[in-house]
Order: sequence, then C-alpha cells, then structure tokens
Amino acid sequence: MTIYPARSLVILTGLPGAGKTTLLRRLYDLDGTESAPVTVGAVTVIDSQQSRSRWAGRPRWAPKPVRTGLVFATHMWRIRSGVRAGGPVIAHNRGCGPLVLRAFAWLARRHGAQLHLLLLDAPPEVALAGQYARGRVAAPTTFTRHQRHWRALLERVRAGDPTPAASARVLDREDADRLEVIHFGDHRGLAVPGG
Repeated sequence: MTIYPARSLVILTGLPGAGKTTLLRRLYDLDGTESAPVTVGAVTVIDSQQSRSRWAGRPRWAPKPVRTGLVFATHMWRIRSGVRAGGPVIAHNRGCGPLVLRAFAWLARRHGAQLHLLLLDAPPEVALAGQYARGRVAAPTTFTRHQRHWRALLERVRAGDPTPAASARVLDREDADRLEVIHFGDHRGLAVPGG
C-alpha cells in the first residue's frame, strides 16, 4: 500500500488518452459532469475535464487557442488553490515536461506540501486509441512532443530519479485497473497494488 503524506500534491500524469480521467472517475465516483474540483473526504480531486466543462466552448467569440488557454489557466489555478488550502490534492495533468514539473514542485514547497508523481504508462498506440474513443485527438505535433517528454520522464523515474518530485510511481493499465484506494496520511486517498 502506498500512503502519501497528508500535505501532498499528487500529479497523475501520462500521455493524452492514457486513461487518467477514467481512473479518477472510478476511484472517486465522478460522473464526468463536474465543472469544479470535487472533495472526497479530505482529498481534493482535480481533473482537467472539470475546467473544460466549466468553460464548455465559452466565450463563443474567442478562437479555440484562447479557449484552450482559459481552460489551462483555470485548471492550474484550481491546483494552486487546492494545495494552498492545505489538504491533500490529486490532480490530472497531461503535461510532464521538466518546466511543468518544476513549477508543481515549487508550488507544493511554497505551501508546505510535497509533490508526488503517479505515472500512468500506456503505449502510444493505446493512448491514441483512447483519444479517438473520447472524441478529442491531440494534434500530431503536440502528441509527438508529449511522447518525447514522457519517454524522458519514464527513463529517469525507472532509473530511480523522481526529481523534482519526492516520489514517483509508474503504473501500467493493468495496475491502474487494480487500483482501489489512495491514502493520504490518515485520509482515504489510493492503495497502489504492490506498494
């Protein structure tokens, strides 16, 4: 069983389409209609889909890149607010580049928390199939960039270096399917098989 400290920011990351949202929905009984973070016990659960639902194509006058930027800014603000509130936070974030991870580590430290990574590893072809299944496909150049960052992060973590996080754990899809609960200190959060 893996138990994270009560003051933790756990970033669930992986390639777009890897199944991060599906995992959060199953673990925290989300139905996909949420437009704001959900609190389960003491744990704040933040999925980027919540921010997409919040904006839902608005403002209508804005081009897609502007709307995408609003969704991203809202998602990041919600993660910051959750960590700042002091309780444990688990958040979906597909970005796994070094700058993004360093920003999360800085945010966690600033508010007396630790950053931990939960990496959902799905082969690129499985992740791409997941994108098509959900009806939202990343542009080829974007997906290629994500794959490059993902490979580099996986190599480091598998070599024993979770930097800049305090810890990092890799789950394949079978591990994710067996996941039942995450614990944060004394709070219900995720028990990871084999932990």
